[in-house]
Amino acid sequence: MAAASVLAQLRDQMALPDYAHAPTLALLYITDHYAEQAHEILEHLSAELPEVTDWSGTVGVGVAACNVEYFDEPALVLMLCDVPSDQYRVFSGVAPMGLGFEAHTALVHADPNTADLGELINEMAARTASGYLFGGLSASRSQSVQFAVGGNGNIKGQGGASGVFSGGLSGVAFGERVNLVSRVTQGCLPVSKVYGVSAAESNVVQQLDGEPALDVLLRELKVSLAQPEPALKAVRATLVGLLQKQDRGDAVAVGRTGNFGSDVLVRHIIGLDTARGGMAVSEQVETGMQLAFCQRNVQAARADLMRVCAEIREELEPEEMPVEELMALTASSGVPAPLARRIVGAVYISCSGRGGPHFGGPSAELQIVRRALGDVPLVGFFASGEIARNHLYGYTGVLTVFVGS
Repeated sequence: MAAASVLAQLRDQMALPDYAHAPTLALLYITDHYAEQAHEILEHLSAELPEVTDWSGTVGVGVAACNVEYFDEPALVLMLCDVPSDQYRVFSGVAPMGLGFEAHTALVHADPNTADLGELINEMAARTASGYLFGGLSASRSQSVQFAVGGNGNIKGQGGASGVFSGGLSGVAFGERVNLVSRVTQGCLPVSKVYGVSAAESNVVQQLDGEPALDVLLRELKVSLAQPEPALKAVRATLVGLLQKQDRGDAVAVGRTGNFGSDVLVRHIIGLDTARGGMAVSEQVETGMQLAFCQRNVQAARADLMRVCAEIREELEPEEMPVEELMALTASSGVPAPLARRIVGAVYISCSGRGGPHFGGPSAELQIVRRALGDVPLVGFFASGEIARNHLYGYTGVLTVFVGS
């Protein structure tokens, strides 16, 4: 019934002006309620849409279509894309990226249980001309599945692959003539100044600005281990934002608005080393990194999402409206004016800890995007980690718009 409803909506839309009339690429996202039926869903949709030769997608605890999110309920969303066949390739473990195709950017779906995932993402970014990836990690309470069907076939010996995979990475590589604009929006607010990591080993931060890291943490949170219950409660509500050494060039840990910059990676505090005054975080840490303590914050998340939407609009209409005016427009309930460079579609991948429940109401997060960009075709999913450039993020949203010529 869900597939039939989606197909009926798509066919109605394809009859309208400015929609894809000869699509060959489909982006398919399902909630984990349908994970066990992934094969049947793909087979049914493929049979009903024989003109679509290439499929890509994955599973999330929620999915998004246009200005509505479907969170923790049975749902599937599908977007058909009319992209020139020489400007994209679906890739997977049976059809690797780069075989006879020069990728400029890539949409990436990944299994969170894949070993050395951070290194694989970094390696894949290096295989694109721009170094830019956008995507996310599958999120499922049952099977973790990905969809990947390439019309140009699989590598030798893999001709019988079904198109539904578990493990590894898959997605769509795009050529340089596919114009897109992408931004990362953070969901946490710094609650301390920015410190320099002056001593670290593996994932343990030993010193910040020459002081024991644990002492700095307790001082910033205004707690003491002499009262362990309130101290541990405060620590559990706190995360760290890390700026890696190689990103230090023009990047900033905290921008002029008081929010994290897009290069900051938010990670959990996973342990305290009271004997040596250190703290363990869920990331490899090196001397020379920058670190700030942070907490999840609804107002900061809303403001930062409005900011990235305004930046996208400014890039598409650079001489018409400054970011400040666009942010005010996004905050209002009005529909934005048409852009000179038309948005033909969008993909939004958000953290499974965000969505309407975090933003204060059903589909509130998607409504912010709609108010900024208008009623553009949009699909996405709620992930267990978000991918942008060569980084793996947490508690963020990655908004990517495709721009018409």
